[in-house]
Amino acid sequence: MDHADTNGLDLAPFRGLRYDPAKVGDLALVTSPPYDVIEPGGIGLLEDAEPHNIVRIVLPRADACGAEGPYAHAGVTLRTWLGEGILRPDPEPALYVYEQITATAHQRGLIGALALGNGRGGNPAVLPHEDVMPGPVADRTELMRATQANPEPILLAYTGDGPASDAVDRAATAGRPLLETRTPDGTEHRLWAVTDPAELARIAADLATRQALIADGHHRWAGYRRLRDDAHASGLGAGAWDRGLVLLVDTARYPLQVGAIHRVLPGLSVPRVLDELRSHGPAGSGAFLSRRVEDPWPSVLWTLERAEGPAYLLTGDGTFHLLTDPDPELLHQAVRYDRPAAWRSLDATILHAALLDHVWRVPDDPAHITYHHDAVAAIREAQRTGGSALILRPTSESVVRELAQQSVRMPRKSTSFGPKPATGLVLRSLSLD
Repeated sequence: MDHADTNGLDLAPFRGLRYDPAKVGDLALVTSPPYDVIEPGGIGLLEDAEPHNIVRIVLPRADACGAEGPYAHAGVTLRTWLGEGILRPDPEPALYVYEQITATAHQRGLIGALALGNGRGGNPAVLPHEDVMPGPVADRTELMRATQANPEPILLAYTGDGPASDAVDRAATAGRPLLETRTPDGTEHRLWAVTDPAELARIAADLATRQALIADGHHRWAGYRRLRDDAHASGLGAGAWDRGLVLLVDTARYPLQVGAIHRVLPGLSVPRVLDELRSHGPAGSGAFLSRRVEDPWPSVLWTLERAEGPAYLLTGDGTFHLLTDPDPELLHQAVRYDRPAAWRSLDATILHAALLDHVWRVPDDPAHITYHHDAVAAIREAQRTGGSALILRPTSESVVRELAQQSVRMPRKSTSFGPKPATGLVLRSLSLD
């Protein structure tokens, strides 16, 4: 496989692996959300929906994998499905135009194999904006190593409104899609292949001048780079590991939606959280001002949105408490000064540095903090575990991009861009590229 260095985005066609509808029937039943947004209990529901649901590859359950372990089991599963024709490679390399239509969004983008760049510095045209944790990076790396595949694309955002986007729209309006389906959440999905050499050349020339923000998939991006570094360290040289599967969306034409990611503190009850909050601060005045809000759900979210400065909604026991007005001395002690003002004022920054680390002393590990893209799911999880849910507000894309361009990372799980691509519509095999 050719590997080109570029100061911009180098997106290559690949032979996608796709489900054969004749073998699985309804394509919607073999898809899943991205691995890191599946709520507790969701894996079993997806597995029950169809025996070949992609969740069996992207999130194999350890208790169902036997002695071989989940990663090896996922690799065996993928190879078995290929052998049985459940998954089939497309006959020729293509860039794939992917369209999603939800009740509130219409999105189109390009799925392809993006060059990672040479060396440990990576591709300077790809801008991460969040920190990553070693555990999830190792998890995704081992899954890709065992399956020899990129099972799901990460989401990248760029602003262009140029020839590449024109090509996307031409493909989506010129012919019948390779596939179309409607997933249970009501989202419509369509996929087209772009194989015409002239069209591919126009796309390549346009993207070579562009820069992209990682909107979703920081751990998988880090996993791509680790897989590449390991291959090079083993003396394998250039190969399929020098690229990773991405969905590239031009937000000038198809703006993404930015949501918040909420935190749940299992076992840490709302009264205890409030007691510890009030016991901190000068003369016991409190680390934050807490005010009980009597508005019903979801009207209470408007109260949160209207709050000035850092603000969070605390709930989990049927009550809602608005946390605002942090103690300035607490912020001075807890929040780093070697970062830009935009980073220092982020809700996620202050939550982690001042409250989770300094006041509540909650370790950032799955036993003590869980992350949820849906506020209702977060509240239910808090109720289930006798814990507390902290509902956050979204950060604007402009602030995210501003910090990323300064190479400043936000706390992990600070943003949720969407719509996110469904997993299972097209996979990338490292053996075929």
